[in-house]
Amino acid sequence: MEIDCRAAGGPEALDSIWMSQSPIPAASGIAWALGWMAEEFAGDGIAIKRVAESGLRLVAPDPERQARHHFREAGNIQALAARSLGAPTRVIGLTWIDEGQAIVVRPDTRVLEPADLRNLRFALPGFARTRGESIARGMALHGIQSALALGGLTLGEARLVEVPAPPIEQPSAAGMRRLWLGLDWLAAGRVDAVYIKGAAAAEAAARLGLVVGIDLDSYPSRLARVNNGTPRPITVHADMIDDHFDIVVRFLEQTLRAADWAAGNPAELKHILARETLAGISGVEAAYRGDFHRSLHPDLSPDRVDMLEKQANFLWLHGFLEHRVDVARWIDPRPLDAALARRAGLERYRAAAR
Repeated sequence: MEIDCRAAGGPEALDSIWMSQSPIPAASGIAWALGWMAEEFAGDGIAIKRVAESGLRLVAPDPERQARHHFREAGNIQALAARSLGAPTRVIGLTWIDEGQAIVVRPDTRVLEPADLRNLRFALPGFARTRGESIARGMALHGIQSALALGGLTLGEARLVEVPAPPIEQPSAAGMRRLWLGLDWLAAGRVDAVYIKGAAAAEAAARLGLVVGIDLDSYPSRLARVNNGTPRPITVHADMIDDHFDIVVRFLEQTLRAADWAAGNPAELKHILARETLAGISGVEAAYRGDFHRSLHPDLSPDRVDMLEKQANFLWLHGFLEHRVDVARWIDPRPLDAALARRAGLERYRAAAR
């Protein structure tokens, strides 16, 4: 007879853990692609599986059970929206990866500096089936506000033109094109500017002959780039920390190991990111520039926590969250502290053995 360990008061036995399959650059996804996650947990009889999301739900046969064993390194809008609805998740790391945030325009539109954005018509995707699932709208609205602020402007000094909300669907190359529908409106002259982010968007803009008007990544202040992926939280169900703390720590160890690998292997990394982001090499090179490959390590630094709080406040003020999220209470630093301590101990052991 099979015993339900949770009903009996003990931790639920693990035979699988789940990782979100999101079209983003993530060290945990790189560790999975390199086979390190599977290798780490094979001896425990634990399979590592990717799971897609549809809005705030997992696309899985038993989503409630899988949510308890789910690691998510993906955009903060859905994570914050789920938390605002009471999801028992914890943030165990934050990453910051500049990924080609920009305002694009047609070549005949004169935009040399942020002040030139005054009175332009910006594409703003409509709300999805719920406000918390309205990722395209949340990204665009914050990106537009940030670009305007660089020129001392406010949202009231631009014209926001609603375009249809992209459908809520599982990640795919075609779905990524639908996410940036505003680009088609821009090419057709129905709007004057569109916020974009990431490799697939950069490819789509180039394919339509559009050009970058304002490169948000080029400005020194990170405040100009606080958005859905900056910072990007790594979340896990609180039960995993309580019942399987060592598994959580080992997951983070492999994530940190992959970030180390990425720092020294930029050429190989581009091919992994092309697969992960559902884009081509040209899109990856356009979106991820400079030393981005050295910045995949998660941490919980005060700077990143402060940026997540700013994003949470923005989403609350603009109606994307049902309730305010207390970011400080959402974070649990213990697993990352333990992973970093283990890695430091391993480095000391290796140094002593030399």
